[in-house]
Amino acid sequence: MLEKLKELLEEPLSRENIELVDIYFEKENGVDNLYVIIDKKPYVDVEVCVLATNIVNPIIDEADLIEESYVLNVCSKGGE
Repeated sequence: MLEKLKELLEEPLSRENIELVDIYFEKENGVDNLYVIIDKKPYVDVEVCVLATNIVNPIIDEADLIEESYVLNVCSKGGE
């Protein structure tokens, strides 16, 4: 399921010069979280995260691959 999501998201994000670094699920305090990790040169700021979220969210909803409820987190890969 995560590989299929990655395939669906890579191209639309790349149109905005956003790189899809990773996608993974993690349970925190009993809540399922879907993490979409992105990168963009020269840096990822809040506006880039909002843009990526607006791209990612409808694609994930339309694909309907995730049955359980979850929180979507779009964030940068962090410093190097």
